[in-house]
Amino acid sequence: MTVKTAIVTGAARGIGLATTRLFLAQGWHVAMIDRDAPALHDAAQGLTGAQAFECDVSLPDQVDAMVTQVAGRFGRIDALVNNAGVADFRPMDDTDLAIWRQVMATNLDGVFLTSQAVIPYLKAQGGAIVNIASISGLRASTLRVAYGTSKAAVIHLTAQQAAELGEWGIRANCVAPGPVDTKLALAVHSPEIRAAYHDAIPLNRYGRETEIAEMITFLCSDKASYVTGQTIAVDGGFDAVGVGLPALRAGSGTP
Repeated sequence: MTVKTAIVTGAARGIGLATTRLFLAQGWHVAMIDRDAPALHDAAQGLTGAQAFECDVSLPDQVDAMVTQVAGRFGRIDALVNNAGVADFRPMDDTDLAIWRQVMATNLDGVFLTSQAVIPYLKAQGGAIVNIASISGLRASTLRVAYGTSKAAVIHLTAQQAAELGEWGIRANCVAPGPVDTKLALAVHSPEIRAAYHDAIPLNRYGRETEIAEMITFLCSDKASYVTGQTIAVDGGFDAVGVGLPALRAGSGTP
């Protein structure tokens, strides 16, 4: 029986680690990629079928070396999950060029570089690329000029990948998470922010890391064999609504 292999970047924590665990539960091998070596190796402890590879996805030489190592270790690459990312939330006039480039280097360049490196391996048998964007790439918000722009670019890059790689049976899709209960969110979202998100989300709660992982692994699976070029918001309906939801819940709005 052939065991498929997935590369998951940003695998040391959060959505990347949840995706790794779900792939393993579904019988895949997983190459766990992260630049935070201590956290990566701690996360990989005890995960049968997974192996840790240290790599900064913004650095071309490290990416090329990592993909070669993964292919040598597992013999094949069937899926790439571009999850590694950095967040920076500040006003536009406080975002200098160094901050802009730092965000773009990981969030956009990293997706481009890692995808480029795995294409020859995916061409061998077909496969899937899943890029992780954000609801911030679909709708504008304050304090996200670099982050939101990088994620919007990832969404278009996904469409380009789907258009150019489909003839080799390579599918490319994008997942745009809404607010998710990660350690980062818990650290930076005050009770007031959390309450505001709950008011604006039809499902009235944050998502769970495992819920994002379920969509990612589905898009990498044969069950999604005719799905490519899509951006799927896993956001509790956040992107679907505008103003007025809290008033409707209170019974003072018009259906």
